[in-house]
Amino acid sequence: MAGPKHIRTPLGRVLGRGAAKSGTEHFWHQRLTAVANVPLTIAALGILIALLGRNQAAAAQILGSPAVSIIMLLFVSSIIIHMRIGMAAIIEDYVHDESAKLTLLMANTFFTIAVGLAAVYGLLKLSFGL
Repeated sequence: MAGPKHIRTPLGRVLGRGAAKSGTEHFWHQRLTAVANVPLTIAALGILIALLGRNQAAAAQILGSPAVSIIMLLFVSSIIIHMRIGMAAIIEDYVHDESAKLTLLMANTFFTIAVGLAAVYGLLKLSFGL
């Protein structure tokens, strides 16, 4: 009595992917963004503290400077990616209904794209005066 020759699904065999490959990729992206978030968050907090007590024109001038804009764009990008991966992991671990899981994963992606685009739009508008 021989057992199954392959444990993976036919699609998994064709694509050459098992659970460990995609999970490992997400794991490393999550860790990379977590490490990047430490200095970027410190820099963003420093920038936000520098904005305290400033009027709107002064805040726009500070946020519109190239160095500050680049730091804030990197901060927003890293935070958004980290948030999307982290929330997807929670959804995949704790939502067991496949249709609800798919719906929530799509909503998570759309939400992070919307938040990211809004933040990037605001920063670019300040930087380029659009």
